[in-house]
Amino acid sequence: MSTLTKDQLALAEATLDFTQDRIAPHAVAWDQDKHFPLDVLREAAGLGLGGVYVREDAGGSGLTRTDGVVVFEVLATGDPSIAGYLSIHNMVGWMIDRYGDDAQRARWLPGLCAMDTLGSYCLTEPGAGSDAAALATRAERVGDSYVLSGVKQFISGAGTSQLYVVMARTGAEGPDGISAFVVDRDDRGVAFGPNEKKMGWNAQPTRQVVLDGVRLPADRRLGAEGDGFRIAMNGLNGGRLGIAACSLGGARAALHRSVEYLTDREAFGAPLVKSQALQFRLADMATELAAARALVRQAAEALDLGDPGARELCAMAKRFATDTGHRVADEALQLHGGYGYLAEYGIEKIVRDLRVHRILEGTNEIMRLIVARDLIGAAR
Repeated sequence: MSTLTKDQLALAEATLDFTQDRIAPHAVAWDQDKHFPLDVLREAAGLGLGGVYVREDAGGSGLTRTDGVVVFEVLATGDPSIAGYLSIHNMVGWMIDRYGDDAQRARWLPGLCAMDTLGSYCLTEPGAGSDAAALATRAERVGDSYVLSGVKQFISGAGTSQLYVVMARTGAEGPDGISAFVVDRDDRGVAFGPNEKKMGWNAQPTRQVVLDGVRLPADRRLGAEGDGFRIAMNGLNGGRLGIAACSLGGARAALHRSVEYLTDREAFGAPLVKSQALQFRLADMATELAAARALVRQAAEALDLGDPGARELCAMAKRFATDTGHRVADEALQLHGGYGYLAEYGIEKIVRDLRVHRILEGTNEIMRLIVARDLIGAAR
């Protein structure tokens, strides 16, 4: 997919108008104040950005993954932290829409789409990060209920979000023993750790979610028993594209600011942008982003089409786009010289925000492992 359709161009334009008006002017202040702008998130929901992939009958926008990567790239030009949370919230909505029954969809999706209810995704644990199949959180069946106990780590939106899609072990060790549940913040036994002090992504909270004997009725299980790991991984395929697109957007903003800065800044009697050496660096940054964008859109299209190679492409896209995005943002900081290191220019914030994209939704080392295993499996 090399070009955008007219509908996608209109979607990008509307999202950009909102981003430039309601997100970008406040990004540095939100970062410094560690402010989670709930009012702005609900305004974004008014544009259909709270249920990007949710079907329209439940209040969603019913968009494709190829539409979604356009949306999240544009949002991230204003603030990668806010765009990143929106990507995660939309992953939660998609999982409930895709794997929930009619009653569950009717119960939870309208609030998620309106962002009156915020959603968080709970897979990672203190002792089970990259090895997600080794998670220790348990859900014991007791009559018509499940009792959940365990701790989830690095949960975006935790404490503020109302709903949590939680992966817990209902059976034997390994991926086949994992099931998915929807936990409410107000359920008895749910608690949260302190807001983590982080390098970036400061405009959204990150906390532990502590589950201490949380009793849930059986209708809180999402899908069948033992389907949780599959649900989690399928959700992550889309989530990885969202984070990849957010990396593109943050880096794109950094590149744009670099062009402006080099045009305005003079040294040795001429604008810096006249230097051929600096022009070459800008050209390389733009070329690398264009290549990453093409791969992200190819992976999104494969996911939309149900291509059997989509998982591998999503892993490739996530690895390449997040590495590229962070590298381009860091280069933009260098081009700004000492000014790039100052908070008021916003470049150092982009660098800090994009650094975590190489870790979350599966580290880039795990992305390489997925690609390698698929390659080796195809060769047998």
